[in-house]
Amino acid sequence: MTQRGDIDDIDSFHPAGCRGHRNQQRYRRSRGTTFLRPGPPGVGRDFNPAGKAKAEGVGAAFFEADLTDGEACKAAVAEAIKRFGRVDILVNNAGIQHVSPIEEFPEAKWRQIIDLMLTAPFLLTQAVWPSMRENGWGRIINIASVHAQVASPGKSAYISAKHGMIGLTRTAALEGGAQGITANAILPAYVKTPLVDNQIADQAKMHGMAEQEVIEQVMLKNAAIKRLIEPEEIAELVGYLSSDLAGAVTGASWNIDLGWTAQ
Repeated sequence: MTQRGDIDDIDSFHPAGCRGHRNQQRYRRSRGTTFLRPGPPGVGRDFNPAGKAKAEGVGAAFFEADLTDGEACKAAVAEAIKRFGRVDILVNNAGIQHVSPIEEFPEAKWRQIIDLMLTAPFLLTQAVWPSMRENGWGRIINIASVHAQVASPGKSAYISAKHGMIGLTRTAALEGGAQGITANAILPAYVKTPLVDNQIADQAKMHGMAEQEVIEQVMLKNAAIKRLIEPEEIAELVGYLSSDLAGAVTGASWNIDLGWTAQ
C-alpha cells in the first residue's frame, strides 16, 4: 500500500533589497514560499503552473521548473540573476512524499525524491554561491523536517533526503562563513499544507480511521503539542534567518516540531 503527495512546496530566490533587519521586514507565507518585504520581489519556483497566481498575488516573479532536472535548477537561478542582478537569499523548500516499505519501494520514486529534495538543493546552492560570494552576503535556508533527525516506517527516500540536507547545510555553513554566507536548516513536524492534507486522507483510508484520528493518533502521536503547524510559523523563522540579525547563526538545525524530539 502506498501513499503519495504531490509537489507541495515552492523554492524561492530573493534579490538585493530583501536583506535587512527583521524589524524592517514584513513577510508572508503562501503554501511554501516566503516572500519578503520591502525591496524588489523574489522569484518563486514551482513545478505546478498554478503557483504562478500565488507568486504574482504577493508581487513575486514566477519561474516554472522541474527541479529534478539539473539544468532547470541552473536556469531558475540564472533567471533570478537576470531579473535582479544578484541573489541574496535562497530558500530550498520543494518536496514530495511516497510511503512504501523498503522491499516494495519503487526505484524510480526513490530517485525522484532524492533528485528533488537533495540534489536540487545542492545544485541551487552551487548556482547562487558566486553571486553571494561576490557580494559578501548570503542566506541559504533549507526546509528540512523532523524526519532529518528521526525516522518513520515507509518513508526511506524522504528520510534519507532530509538527513542528507542537514549534511549539506553544515558543509555550506563551514565553506560560506568567511564569505558572509550563512546556511541553516528548519526542521518542522507536520505543517498544514496540501502534501500533509493528502497524507491524512490516504492514511485514513488505509487504516480505516477518521481523518481527525489520523492527525491525533498517527501524525501527532509523539508530539507534545497536539496540532498541525501553520505555514506562517515556519515563515517567521525564515524571515529571521534571512535577516542581518541572524548573521552569527549558521550550520544550525532549528526544530519546530511540537516537542516531538524532546523525548
